[in-house]
Amino acid sequence: MVRDLKIAVIGGGSTYTPELIEGFRRYVRELPVAEITLMDVDAGRLEVVGGLARRMLEGSGIALLVTTDRAEALTGADFVITQLRVGGMTARALDERIPMRHGILGQETTGPGGFAKALRTVPVMMEIAHDVERLAPDAWLINFTNPSGLITEVLLRYSEVKAIGLCNVPINMLLSVAEELRVEPGRVELDYVGLNHLSWARRVLVDGHDVTRRAVTTDFGGGFDRSFLKALGMLPNYYLRYYVHPDRVLAEQKSQEQTRAEYLQEIEGKLLEMYADPELRDKPDLLNERGGAHYSTAAVELIRAIALDRREVHIVNVRNGDSLPDLPPECVVEVPAVIGGSGAHPLVMGRLPPEIRGLAAAVKAYEELTIQAAITGDEDKAKLALLTHPLVPSWDVAVALWEDIKSANERYLPQFR
Repeated sequence: MVRDLKIAVIGGGSTYTPELIEGFRRYVRELPVAEITLMDVDAGRLEVVGGLARRMLEGSGIALLVTTDRAEALTGADFVITQLRVGGMTARALDERIPMRHGILGQETTGPGGFAKALRTVPVMMEIAHDVERLAPDAWLINFTNPSGLITEVLLRYSEVKAIGLCNVPINMLLSVAEELRVEPGRVELDYVGLNHLSWARRVLVDGHDVTRRAVTTDFGGGFDRSFLKALGMLPNYYLRYYVHPDRVLAEQKSQEQTRAEYLQEIEGKLLEMYADPELRDKPDLLNERGGAHYSTAAVELIRAIALDRREVHIVNVRNGDSLPDLPPECVVEVPAVIGGSGAHPLVMGRLPPEIRGLAAAVKAYEELTIQAAITGDEDKAKLALLTHPLVPSWDVAVALWEDIKSANERYLPQFR
């Protein structure tokens, strides 16, 4: 696939987009991109974000197009990047508020909040997938839309699209380990297993030497008790805090005047004001507050590995196959995979140790039920999905949560009408 590439970004009006554009600019001499098309349903945001993206690409030889027409963006694309948020930050704020009414922490991808986000997102992603099948049948779809693993599983189960899920958690974990251990990132290897936002580094290697014991005594910002890390003997990604210390997280959330989404709405407003400055030609430092750090590195290096058939190992969301035998072969897991011109081929990572096997299996079962509910519109499956999630304590709570989620998101849930 070494030729002039067309990249389509669905959700191109996102404030994340300059992070992505920076990555393509960084690899302009290695990756033969001729055109990037940003597509979004919000024409106003698209104009502002597209203006900055165009200035960032000046002199790069990459053409930048913007459109609100999805078919125009997808036609003939070699790579499609999906980074959308159905309902915007307003819906995310509800995802964070509603669970707290029922005594459960509110989070955009974990627990009932992630469940609501998935139900809103699946119908839209299926529309996009069918458009890709029709307009760009040979394209690779790189999914950054959360919950990334669950959405990627939907695409692989119910469409013909060549989809790979991506998250910046693995690369952030590796870079944090390297920084804390004061070594170059290229010297670090993670024995990484799990699901998206539910993953562990069973071993941390530096130059092939096992330094796990040293790594788990170092603070990587997860907010875990040191006694837990010592007992576990592995490095959990920071989303595991929602399962390990849910009572603490809920207390913290209740004590704050704003949810994370409400805070980010203010950040996004400031970012869009900065993006509108005709003198701005680089992503501002404030974007780091938005999240998604190193997204550009993960996304562009993944595309480069496919386009140039580099056969590198990347940690991605991919169909399990034989990688993790404790989980269904047809489900999607987050593991190291060899990436080349034929896509992602997961490494065989073996059995999960009992310390993490039960939680991984329970959350995967929740994801499978959520997918069934999102595709079929079966309310019983929706309630059972909530009940199956480890953070939901009872059937009564699951039913009450469902009624609140359904009512708040009615306009985005056509499958349940």
